[in-house]
Amino acid sequence: MRELMPANSMAILFNNPVKNRSNDVDFIYHPNTDFYYLTGFREPNSALIIFSEKRMIDGMETDEIIYVQPRDPRSEMWNGKRLGTEGVQEVLGFQTVFLFDDFGKKPVLNADDFDKILSMDLGAEIEGSSANAPLRRMIADFKKNASYPSDKSPVSLQMYDLIRATDIENSANVAQIIGRYRQRYPEVENDEILRNFVEADSPEKRMEVKSKIPASKIDLFALSQMMDVLREVKTAEEIALLRKAVKISAIGQIEVMKAAKPGMSEREVQGIHEFIYKRYGAEGIGYPSIVGAGNNGCILHYIDNDMKHMSERLILMDLGAEWRGYTADVTRTIPVNGTFTPEEKAIYELVLKSQEAGIALCKPGVDFSEIGQVTRNIINEGLAELGIIKKGERHNYFPHGTSHHLGLDVHDRGGYGALKEGVVLTVEPGIYIPEGSDCDPKWWGIAVRIEDDILVTQSGPENLSKDAPRTVADIEQMMKIPSILENWVLPDID
Repeated sequence: MRELMPANSMAILFNNPVKNRSNDVDFIYHPNTDFYYLTGFREPNSALIIFSEKRMIDGMETDEIIYVQPRDPRSEMWNGKRLGTEGVQEVLGFQTVFLFDDFGKKPVLNADDFDKILSMDLGAEIEGSSANAPLRRMIADFKKNASYPSDKSPVSLQMYDLIRATDIENSANVAQIIGRYRQRYPEVENDEILRNFVEADSPEKRMEVKSKIPASKIDLFALSQMMDVLREVKTAEEIALLRKAVKISAIGQIEVMKAAKPGMSEREVQGIHEFIYKRYGAEGIGYPSIVGAGNNGCILHYIDNDMKHMSERLILMDLGAEWRGYTADVTRTIPVNGTFTPEEKAIYELVLKSQEAGIALCKPGVDFSEIGQVTRNIINEGLAELGIIKKGERHNYFPHGTSHHLGLDVHDRGGYGALKEGVVLTVEPGIYIPEGSDCDPKWWGIAVRIEDDILVTQSGPENLSKDAPRTVADIEQMMKIPSILENWVLPDID
């Protein structure tokens, strides 16, 4: 991190707030993944400051400070043990640890002492729960002491930093990016500086606009870019954690293949997957589980999972275990009754052909976009051959991208240029033909996605989720194996 920071700068990160579920019940706490990546700390009401060079703090030379919540016997009786300052020093190895009440007071950091102050968007409202009061105070103190511009939207400030970082050759590309942001975020639509930059009719005029951006030490753009760089390539330790998360998720897919049968509910299938995760000691799921039977599979982020009696159709299962903070992301599509129909098989094998071509490209130096283009070309050609579309026709049967980074987040940080050794990414083409589509009704309600987690190595792609059957023959064979859950009969309570 310090190697990426400009000279005489400081970076500041705040951990996530507590999120209220309902009334006096909160969601299980999940730390900000950037904060966790840099600290290993999993408690709320905490802040991290990193200096580009060492400084004398309280008579000690240090290049980092972490602020944490105090030990509190009454709170710990209800919610579990806190590390406190001594625990953070002993367990996490920090030397300079203060309590959140010391923020802005100990030590007193003068913004004038730094050429740059790196942070991230601090504009989001934090829920009014008293549990977040220390975090709100720390953020307010930081904004005041650092002269954080309060008259501009955080999105505007980020876009200003993007403009400051561009040169005349790249100004047209940056103008396009900012144009998209102005459409997406109404609060910046009327920002005069951004409007003038986007509407400038020459690179020279864009540079004129750049020169008029008010000076500010606050940079809300660079820190996010740095975290993209740091988290893109996984360490050996991270890969070991991802392997385990993916292995558990693949076993979940296997056990559901054995147990699936008509009459089961989507939620029952979800429960088997998540039971396997818990059985292995995974602390949770990396994202809400998607279990969509029949036409429900055509809803890309379908998480209701409330179909009570699945019929003899396909079921799309996109789930991932979280192991020590790292998440898998594995999708399999299987026939509920154990046998693909001719139409289901045709679509499935087209998606599989596309996916295998995409996986084969997961090598150092290959561009992310090339994977997506190859998979899309194969699907387009195959849909035309099946008569579902006309050759060259635009369609919405494959409406999403093919790949994303995987790690602490299911859509993890990283760049989308050339692949590097140590990157872990998904390859997940899909075809979704909702009921009522403009094609032969025999295809209606077929939804197929196949998603695997791929490690990029010098010797080629390694499929971390290969244990979960992928071919039609292997899936149908696995679904013939008796499930250990066959004799698990619960009392009827209707």
